Amino acid sequence: MLAQQKQQIVALFQAALAPIVAGTDLTPNVVLERPRDPSHGDVACNIAMQLAKQLKTNPRELATRLVAALLADPGAQGLVESADVAGPGFINLRVAAGAKQSVVKTVLAQGEAFGRGNSGQGHHAIIEFVSANPTGPLHVGHGRQAALGDALSSLFESQGHDVTREFYYNDAGVQIATLATSVQARARGFKPGDAEWPESAYNGDYIADIAADFLAKKTVSASDGQPATASGDVDDIESIRRFAVTYLRNEQDIDLQAFGVKFDNYYLESSLYADGKVEQAVQALVDAGVTYEQEGALWLRTTDYGDDKDRVMRKSDGTYTYFVPDVAYHIQKFRRGFDQAINVQGSDHHGTIARVRAGLQAVNIGIPQGYPDYVLHKMVTVMKNGEEVKISKRAGSYVTVRDLIEWSGNGDITRGRDAVRFFLISRKADTEFVFDVDVALKTSDENPVYYVQYAHARICSVMAQWGGDESVLGGVDLSPLTAPREATLLGALAAYPETLERAKAELSPHQVAFYLRDLAGELHSYYNAERVLVDDDAVKMARLALMAATRQVLRNGLALIGVSAPAKMERAPTETQA
Repeated sequence: MLAQQKQQIVALFQAALAPIVAGTDLTPNVVLERPRDPSHGDVACNIAMQLAKQLKTNPRELATRLVAALLADPGAQGLVESADVAGPGFINLRVAAGAKQSVVKTVLAQGEAFGRGNSGQGHHAIIEFVSANPTGPLHVGHGRQAALGDALSSLFESQGHDVTREFYYNDAGVQIATLATSVQARARGFKPGDAEWPESAYNGDYIADIAADFLAKKTVSASDGQPATASGDVDDIESIRRFAVTYLRNEQDIDLQAFGVKFDNYYLESSLYADGKVEQAVQALVDAGVTYEQEGALWLRTTDYGDDKDRVMRKSDGTYTYFVPDVAYHIQKFRRGFDQAINVQGSDHHGTIARVRAGLQAVNIGIPQGYPDYVLHKMVTVMKNGEEVKISKRAGSYVTVRDLIEWSGNGDITRGRDAVRFFLISRKADTEFVFDVDVALKTSDENPVYYVQYAHARICSVMAQWGGDESVLGGVDLSPLTAPREATLLGALAAYPETLERAKAELSPHQVAFYLRDLAGELHSYYNAERVLVDDDAVKMARLALMAATRQVLRNGLALIGVSAPAKMERAPTETQA
């Protein structure tokens, strides 16, 4: 049922309730739900049971009065087919067939805009994801972040939010120093296993590639930064560091491009130090009286804000602990005008949530409680040829995003990207996920992305067989759509806008993947149960309109999660005639 129809039914209930609650201080909140058992109807409401005690009346009698008033309202004509009272006072409604069928006209009229809402208008959201240290290629965990973050960004945009996608580069600290010494060792001719090789060094082949280009005095550049030209001097550790960081930022840009992910802004951790933002944040906390010194270290009283213990901000050696620049960074997010900030990160960041939020509350500049929101994801296990894949030659210790795309597409980048994107958001972020490359390569119902894409391609095939003018479908008579599977498919189409709004509100893009699989399943079931291109012209045109609307919703949902909607695909084994 479409949102507008829900609003109309709520208005009918409110009109029926008005004379009943007149003279009282009651303000009924009418909530409509979908009955667990579809045989009970399309809509259920328990408002009579909620109000009966306050009105000192029998809930079933109150429900009977409401049903009578609702059905007598002229506004119910063409919208509500029937209403009855069940059990102790539940009200079950059946929506009129014409109202259910109207979703087809709505979809065809709105096209790509179907499913979009405006609840986020006037709100500015920043969604930070991937945010990999520039010390190596992107691994599959970063891939899960990219898929989740990009889909979440699209969800927020679909509901009217102004969204900024941001990549935060951790380009300061010990790991960057380790990267520089690793490249330096390679440039001096050492390799993993040599006595001279640093124990903490990175061992992947990419280190050798960076060293070779550094010695060749090449120039590299990243998406938003200044180019870095290698000095070629193996003793120039600063030139090595700058060149290696820029080199790997460029490599990560290439990975993200292959993945179809674009960022609006890149933010460097080093800039927080260079611009004095970290010192300013620390001083603000000191001035707020929420810090204290102990054993030469500066502590933040995070226990005052729900943390289990106070946290060190500045160690006795004068360096800051890693959550301090995070606090400074999120102060900048708030000051940049983002009323909602969402971080998509690995579950290993769980421990930082309380201390970052505590720091933001303690600074006392009006940042709301619970800022920022977090979407934490668990690990991805990669299976290939029936075995777990743990390392990549390219990275040395883990499977890269680029590996996964290449394997899953068998050389076809688009196919690989589609599989990786769909698979990586097809489970709740906080559940561990097994990515089976063998399944991603299958052209059968076992492969969920193939299953959904084939539903789209199957409709394209029907339309091609028909060969008519699709522009006329928006005006056809839909009354012949009375078969049970047609009603189910109509209901699935109508659920799309609500699915997007709920997925956004719950920060759960996996719900879109679930929805698409269910919609594809309804399409395949309908296709196998009913012929579309029948002799009866009225039935044929109505069914073609239903097909066109279903194709549009599939296309909209796939686009939202960054997956293509092919018009042609390999023929499925269970293919039947249109």
